[in-house]
Amino acid sequence: VGPKREVAECKEKFASSVDPTVSQTFMLDRVFNPERKSLPPMRGFKYSSWSPLGCDANGRCLLAALTMDNRLTIHANLNRLQWVQLVDLTEIYGERLYEASYKLSKADAPRGELGDFSEFQRRHSMQTPVRMEWSGICTTQQVKHNNECRDVGSVLLAVLFENGNIAVWQFQLPFLGKESITSCNTIESGITSPSVLSWWEYEHNNRKMSGLIVGSAFGPVKILPVNLKAVKGYFTLRQPVVLWQEMDQLPVHSIKCIPLYHPYQKCSCSLVVAARGAYVFWCLLLISKAGLNVHNSHVTGLHSLPIVSMTADKQNGTVYTCSSDGKVRQLIPIFTDVALKFEHQLIKLSEVFGSVRTHGIAVSPCGAYLAVITTEGMTNGLHPVNKNYQVQFVTLKTFEEAAAQLLESSVQNLFRQVDLTDLVRWKILKDKHIPQFLQEALDKKIESCGSTYFWRFKLFLLRILYQSMQKAPSEVMWRPSHEDAKILISDSPGMGSTEDDQEEGTSKQASKQSLCDTGKGMDIDDTADDSLPQSSDIGGREPMEEKLLEIQAQIEAVEMHLTREHMKRVLGEVYLHTWITENTSIPTRGVCDFLMSDDGYDDRTARVLIGHILKKMNKQTFPEHCSLCKEILPFTDRKQAVCSNGHIWLRCFLTYQSCQSLVYRRCLLHDSIARHPTPEDPEWIKRLLQGPCTFCDSPVF
Repeated sequence: VGPKREVAECKEKFASSVDPTVSQTFMLDRVFNPERKSLPPMRGFKYSSWSPLGCDANGRCLLAALTMDNRLTIHANLNRLQWVQLVDLTEIYGERLYEASYKLSKADAPRGELGDFSEFQRRHSMQTPVRMEWSGICTTQQVKHNNECRDVGSVLLAVLFENGNIAVWQFQLPFLGKESITSCNTIESGITSPSVLSWWEYEHNNRKMSGLIVGSAFGPVKILPVNLKAVKGYFTLRQPVVLWQEMDQLPVHSIKCIPLYHPYQKCSCSLVVAARGAYVFWCLLLISKAGLNVHNSHVTGLHSLPIVSMTADKQNGTVYTCSSDGKVRQLIPIFTDVALKFEHQLIKLSEVFGSVRTHGIAVSPCGAYLAVITTEGMTNGLHPVNKNYQVQFVTLKTFEEAAAQLLESSVQNLFRQVDLTDLVRWKILKDKHIPQFLQEALDKKIESCGSTYFWRFKLFLLRILYQSMQKAPSEVMWRPSHEDAKILISDSPGMGSTEDDQEEGTSKQASKQSLCDTGKGMDIDDTADDSLPQSSDIGGREPMEEKLLEIQAQIEAVEMHLTREHMKRVLGEVYLHTWITENTSIPTRGVCDFLMSDDGYDDRTARVLIGHILKKMNKQTFPEHCSLCKEILPFTDRKQAVCSNGHIWLRCFLTYQSCQSLVYRRCLLHDSIARHPTPEDPEWIKRLLQGPCTFCDSPVF
């Protein structure tokens, strides 16, 4: 809010002021005193918001976090299980305000000095965030120097401040840090005591409209237009639209915007729901020839206590609300000729978890699970002494519904539907077989369209089936082993060792060897005793082993099909982006030979493509060479390359190049490895290296 020395002097002045309206207001406000010695420290988070998928360098989500001391930062999961702070937006916004003399526009009249308490409050309130929300990803075309057009993705982050202003940040994707910030515009909402914020995104006649829905602690709700000249293809409202204007002192707690299709009007519409006290306020927005039609009302009789959390399933428009007494309501919108109505039913968590208090709910992206934060409820009329917070998961879909949704999905990405695949995984692990209806439906899909998505789905089912038939490990997989892998180092030139050291090392090695032998013997016995068929004769175990071998063969066949399909894609990129006899770092000739090495594989598309590529290569082979001994690396295996001297290099599953470095990436489920892009790589190879795993759709780290 100003120079550090001047701020410190002003704080001392306000704290010791003889005017109680100044001193008490200053002392009781934690925004002014985040580190007051007599008060508990401001630790923890006020609010967090997840961006859409595809915003960080790995194609995953960014996390905007608002701390208790009013600092807004953006974090990314750049490496596996490691979160990194990319930017501090509070600091950047404060610098911008300082440079502009704390004025939103040049035409504003000059304000008072920092020593004036009202000015001190104004400078704090104009940069104290209340809420922040991400927009959807918008794609624009950027013209390069050679007149080529490339798609550039961007995302908007709206930040609502205490004084009602909204800062709209525009970030270029993938978001890497401060250099990815494109612009920052401030909008004056005119709402006093703002409490909540949400994006309004509406698509009408292939034109996307956007705006910001702002709710007040006093009750009003309205949509503000967002004028962004830099974002092409986006339109906004001409003027603000008031959805609810009564100052009825019912604070707006949460707002959700759900895109729906109106079956009677035969057009898309937008449903806005807001939790106000114990009621749900809804507003149906529909654009017709007459303009913007607004229908609104309240749903009453849901809860006896105020709503503490609300979430919505954007797949079907179902809304879930909860109050602190452990009751969750499911609201299903049903369209009528004019507007809509809600059917609601009660979900009693006490019947599932016992007596609990609920603090928040969230629905998974595809609506398979409802996550509930709970603590112990009252026992014999008494509150518990300690609070133990737990996250409980309630299934909202059956296995059959999840399987049908995966088969008819328009997303065609297993990673983005991981909550649905988790329901399917649980069912197969429990029953130890793939249901017949799912197997038949999947085979029909593969025969009719042949999309690699259904092949990946089949691979997922086979892997889970194989896992369900294996013996459960005797130890917990995540628990680290504390055994030291010690070996005896024999006498070598330049390394002296005494006889005592050798004897000690020999005894240690012998004891470890005996332990290993004993462990191996125990494993063999355990395998014999704990085999799945639970029969003691050898003949009972043989069918299980044959079944496992059969499933393993099916898994390898599906993996080989997916590998060949991706090889065809890589060869297509090579053909489109290379000149005659041009050497690329991709082992083109090796991939061609690998595809044609199997006599049983007869793909006319692949043969024609390989013929064109070989004609372009003009009898050149361009083999890869081992970086250690300079010998040729033959392409005999899709997973690794072995030179004549026995040096083994893993192959990148995205480009089939050998990863001859100590650092490489791996997919989230550890299916495959990929190399890092280098500055020498052309754009089309860098684009290939940005792809997900070809087996499980997971991002690569």
